[in-house]
Amino acid sequence: MIRLPAALSAARLDHVRMLLQVHDELVFECPEADVAAAKATIVPIMEQAALPAATLAVPLVVECGDGLTWGAAH
Repeated sequence: MIRLPAALSAARLDHVRMLLQVHDELVFECPEADVAAAKATIVPIMEQAALPAATLAVPLVVECGDGLTWGAAH
């Protein structure tokens, strides 16, 4: 999560905001036009969250949904 602000900024997605964490989920807010670009930035960062401290033997898989509400994103 700590790497996300810099990655979003580098992708020119400064307006994408991480609102909260609920257990193992992160909730973001962004314009509908930027959903695909935000997903393309967020997913790889979170799948590589253990690096460089550790290389995982089992890959970390991130699922990313979207919707107007948290429930709709599932």
